[in-house]
Formats: sequence, C-alpha cells, structure tokens
Amino acid sequence: MHGKALEFSERLSYFGIATNLILYLTEILHQDTKTAAKNVNYWAGVTTTVPLIGGFLADAYIGNYPMVLISSIIYLMSLGILTMSELVRVLQPCEMSTCQKPTKLHKGFFFSGLYMISIATGGFKPSLESFGADQFDDDHSQERKKKMSFFNLWSFTLSCGYMLGVTVIVYVQDEVSWGTADIVLTSVVAIAIVLFVLGRPFYRYREPKGSPLTPMLQVLVAAIAKRNLPCPSNPNELYEPKSQGNKRLLHHTPRLRFLDKAAILDSLEDEEIQSSENPNPWKLATMTQVEEMKLVLNMVPIWLTSLTFGVCMAQSSTFFVKQGKTMNRNLTRHFAVPSASISAIGALSMTTTIIMYDRILIPVLRRVTRDHERGISILQRIGIGMAFTTSSMAVSALVERKRLSVVGSATSMSAFWLGPQFMILGIGEGFTLVGLQEYFYDQVPDTMRSLGIAFFLSVIGISNFLSSLLIAIVDHLTEKGGSGGWFDKDLKKSRLDFFYWLLTALGVVNLFIYVVVARRYVYKNINRDGIGSFIRN
Repeated sequence: MHGKALEFSERLSYFGIATNLILYLTEILHQDTKTAAKNVNYWAGVTTTVPLIGGFLADAYIGNYPMVLISSIIYLMSLGILTMSELVRVLQPCEMSTCQKPTKLHKGFFFSGLYMISIATGGFKPSLESFGADQFDDDHSQERKKKMSFFNLWSFTLSCGYMLGVTVIVYVQDEVSWGTADIVLTSVVAIAIVLFVLGRPFYRYREPKGSPLTPMLQVLVAAIAKRNLPCPSNPNELYEPKSQGNKRLLHHTPRLRFLDKAAILDSLEDEEIQSSENPNPWKLATMTQVEEMKLVLNMVPIWLTSLTFGVCMAQSSTFFVKQGKTMNRNLTRHFAVPSASISAIGALSMTTTIIMYDRILIPVLRRVTRDHERGISILQRIGIGMAFTTSSMAVSALVERKRLSVVGSATSMSAFWLGPQFMILGIGEGFTLVGLQEYFYDQVPDTMRSLGIAFFLSVIGISNFLSSLLIAIVDHLTEKGGSGGWFDKDLKKSRLDFFYWLLTALGVVNLFIYVVVARRYVYKNINRDGIGSFIRN
C-alpha cells in the first residue's frame, strides 16, 4: 500500500510534467515544434534508460529499499528546483509579451531540475516495482497468483497517477501557473515518502547478492575455454550440485547448447569436487548458471521487437498534444480543455482495460485454458497490445487527414476527434505495458529482478531516442525546396498523417516478426523439486 502511494505520487509528477512539457518548450522557451518534440523524447529517453544503472546497483550492492529511499529524496529535491525556477524572481522565465527569449539562468535551473528527475527515476522506478513484487513468495502457488494481479494493480495505480497528472496538474499549469503545480507535486511526493518510511517494519527484504553480471561472464569464459569438448547428449551429465543455498534451480533447455559446455566436468574438476574443494567458477559453471545466461540472451529478440511499440507510444506526449492545441477544445462557452488533458482518454482506456483483464478476462481464460494460470501467456498479452497500438497509428493518420482537410474553413474541428486514437492506444498499453513489466521481472534470473524492470523501462527509453532519430531522418528527407516537410513549424502545413502511416507500416512488419520470435520463445522453467540433475556423492 505504501509503495503504491509512492508510485502514484511519482507518476502524478512525471506525467503532470511530461505531458505538457512540449507546450512549455514551445510557448515559454519558444522552441519550434520538431525541436521541442526531440527534446521531450531525449528527456523521456534518458529518464527511462538510466534505470539500467539504478537497477544494477540495487541488485548488486545497495538493495531495493535503500535505493528507493535515496532516489525519492533526490526526486523531491528536483521538484524543489523546478519550483524555484518558476517562483524565485531572478530564476523566472520572461513573459512572451516582453521578450522572445527566456533567461539562461532559468533554462539552466529548469533543465537541471528535469534531468535530476531522470537521475532519481533511474534508481526509483526499477527498485520500487521490484521491491513491491518481492513481497510475494514465488514458491507458494497462491502468492504467485497474487503477484500476477500485483502487476495489474500496480499499473492501475500508475494509470490513476497518469489521469490526475494530465487533468488536474495540467489544468493548474495552464490556468494558474507552473509554479503552483510544482508546489502541489512537491507536497504530494513528500507525503508519499513519509508513508513509505512508516511501512518499513512490515516489508520483506531481498539482500543484494553482488554483481549479477559476473556469473554470466563466468559462463561465457568457461564455455569458450571448453569449446572443443563435445556436448553430452544427456543434460543430467552437466554439473548441478544438489545444494546451492536458497537459490532456485532451473531445468535444462535445448537452446544455445554451446553454453552448456561451461557446465561440463573435466577430470581435474571432478577430482576437486571429490575432495570437497570448490571448483573455479571461471572454469566450471552450474547448469542453472548456464540457463540464467540463456534466459537473458533469449530476451534480446523480445526486447528488440518491443521498440516499435515504444516509438508509437512516444507520439502521444508530443505530436498528439500539439495537434490538440490547434483544434477546438471548448466543452462550454467558458471552459476549454487543456490539449494535454485529452490524453486522459488514453489513461482511462488503459485503466479500464487493466481492470477488465484482471477481474473478468483472466478468470474466464483460466477456465478455458485450464493448464495456464495466467489465462493467456505473457507474450500473447504483449502481442495483442502491439496490434492495438499499430491500429492506433492508422486511426491517427485518418484523423490528421481530416484535420488538414478543414484547415481554412469556417468551422474548426473538435479536439475530441483525437479521442479514438488515444482510446485504442490506451487499450494497447493496458495489454503491452503491463505484459512487458511482468515479462521482464518474471523471466530474468532471480538475482536480476530490479535490472529486469530496468530492461522494461529501457524499451520506452530507447524508443524515445529512436522516435527522435526517425523524426530527424524523415525531416531531412522531406524538407526540400524551402518547404517545411512533414514537420512544418506551422502544423496547418505539416503532413503528420504521412508520418503516422509510416509508423503503421513499421508496426505491421514488426508485429509479424514479433509473432515469429514469440512462438519460438522458451519460458523460464523452475525446478520446483530443488534437486540438481547432476549429484556427486
């Protein structure tokens, strides 16, 4: 409960800032649309890539709880810096009516606060979610089922923070001031940190085990050293001691058999074991260590084929928002919805999808597929979401074509035409985002749980960088003869519909490749008996 409050406060802050950031960059810092879009993508990319470092440090040396606490304090400090950049007179940006450039001091403080959020998120995001999942015991079937619901409930909490961020916080930014919004966010995060610390006596803790990358490097070195040895036809001949402390053992899989050579016993190692000496880990690995190495390598194709999903998702916080700004957002004669708040439709759609999936679809699917406790596999869930996400890009192209067709006419097009694309994208996120979180937590070795969540976040991070790269390439290819190309400064002359069709085509090709990869994937297989396949007396 306390962890969910902290996650809620962080997501409220992140989305409250990120969703409206492109408007801040264009209207306060006076950047053009494509530059602002690239800057938003760069920041989001850094924010969701740095967790690879934070996740590694949490797993190897610091532990999840201390990492969450340290990162939360840094997050609070970064919000304080953003608040100062808006409220302290000498740090404030200049008004558009009096100058066309913000002060360098303001830009320095503003971007320092933004990228401090990136650093804080690097330790916070992988550690907090992994810490929450660690409260469930994988060796008990009932707790395993509860953990499956945990990821859905966690994402529900995330969605609630998202919805309030893009509605309440964005409204305060637009109608009151960014400084007031920053004060609200700072206060909420401070309260959540206090609640998290108060729950300390009730938590379960997983101690850091040292670098999780060292055993994998040892497997690779041992396999190369024994490259000339033949692989045994019987996997029971591979080295797997009966007792490995509390470590869960893995069943052998027939993939990447070259790595199996790391667990082959030669005569000298056999003598060392017989004399009760521990073998050199750089020369002999256990079968479980080999299988852990295979797990990580097998995840690479899934990671790569998830990037296109992330590129599509990145458009919702950049071009979608700018489109909404040019459209009719009036709900009543006196109230216009902030363009960034239209994305609340996507958040609501994602939240509804998660609830229906967890409370309706899973129980029904469990009865239909009696051999599957999840109802459908994790990779099937991810693939379904990818199909929805690709469809949302096609709908976006059609809506944008409609918007361009009414430019210059007497009637303006309602911004709520953007609703269907946000809704379909939200459904896709409800399937794929939650599926990716569960996949990267569940399928990594036990010693890499925080790093597993970081792998998930890196999909979003690298996708943001790829989105910026794609924008730059397309802009270079289409900007000819003085025209603005597909990303003209004036959105009335841009051709975002062509860009969305390009993303649709990429999504279709990627989905086909993903299906091929997913069908060949072999899931992590725990040896529940805890008995090694090779036992020396």
